[in-house]
Amino acid sequence: MIKTILFDLDGTLLPMDQEEFVKLYFGELARTFAREFEPEQLTRSIWDATKKMIQNGGEKKNEDVFWTRMSELYGNSIYDSIPAFDAFYHKEFQSIQKVCPANPKSRELIDRLKDNYSLILATNPLFPAIATKSRVAWAGLDETDFELITTYENSRACKPSLVYYENILKEFDLDPSECLMVGNDVDEDMVCARLGMHVFLATDHLIDRSHTNINLFPHGNFDDLIEYLEWVNGKRL
Repeated sequence: MIKTILFDLDGTLLPMDQEEFVKLYFGELARTFAREFEPEQLTRSIWDATKKMIQNGGEKKNEDVFWTRMSELYGNSIYDSIPAFDAFYHKEFQSIQKVCPANPKSRELIDRLKDNYSLILATNPLFPAIATKSRVAWAGLDETDFELITTYENSRACKPSLVYYENILKEFDLDPSECLMVGNDVDEDMVCARLGMHVFLATDHLIDRSHTNINLFPHGNFDDLIEYLEWVNGKRL
């Protein structure tokens, strides 16, 4: 019996061409902070600090890992720039919505499920809350739809680390056999099957870097997901 559904965001509930998103994201960052930081160096530094978050084993919050690495690259004065980065996510970051058009079926899906399941937005916590909640809104969803939205402020690991999923299970005292992870990234989202969780691979914006046989997982679109849930739990939705 599945009781809790964990959803990925980018490419799952929010349609996204990841390469286009990253291109525009770093372009906006470089343009916004061109006076304060050399653009190419800033891009390299943010990638470097992001990699440190991905390697986080759970000792610190991702936010602390990110800014510690940035301070190693720029000195402690970088902490004075945090309000400016927050302002960037409130303003310039919003322009990237144009390459992330909402899928009305995401809203329909969440409305159909939230009265029957506990829902968690298990998006890779590489961004601050303002950036993540903005993308939730771009998807036509609301943060109140979910019991938890993972961000770099409240997480101590990232996908594809199992620690990321273990921390969510522990926080909500969840039985992995009663949880389903829905995501479009084979390597980042399907890995939690190792913990005994159910998985469903969303294929509309599939990411499969390792060229895995996707027939190893239940997969398809949102209609297929509903059919899968009805089959597993033996009741109509």
